[in-house]
Amino acid sequence: MARSIDKLSTTLARILKTRGLEGRLHEYRIFALWDRTVGPAIARHAQPRALRGKKLALVVDSPAWMQQLTLMKPEIIEKLNRALGRETIGDLTMRLGEVAQSGRPEADEGPAGAALSADERDTIEQYVREIPDSDTREAMRRVIEKDFLNRKKGQRRP
Repeated sequence: MARSIDKLSTTLARILKTRGLEGRLHEYRIFALWDRTVGPAIARHAQPRALRGKKLALVVDSPAWMQQLTLMKPEIIEKLNRALGRETIGDLTMRLGEVAQSGRPEADEGPAGAALSADERDTIEQYVREIPDSDTREAMRRVIEKDFLNRKKGQRRP
């Protein structure tokens, strides 16, 4: 079984490379890693919107949080680069706006929201742990998580 996963990761990596998307995939991992990297308090008040060069643009929901994040800029940049495994982010820009909370499994709460159980997360980790390329592994993890969540949502329908 592990052999077929390796072949899939190799195939995906080759497709991404031939289409010139390999580097962009790495950069866009920041959107998937944001909540875990900065923590739930910051993630509730600020979200990444665009990455241009080494400048990450954030939308922040209040002037108070914008001030706080300005003071935390070096720490946030360091955490993001560590999570990405290389220096991808050099600066943060911020603007006031609405920070959407829906659509992220970590933000779903209550009976209407679907969240993955610890067993489901462990199962996903077993599926992806043999994929040698970290970018491909993260992309596959997101695809499988989304599939699990879609199946759970489908089961709740009357």
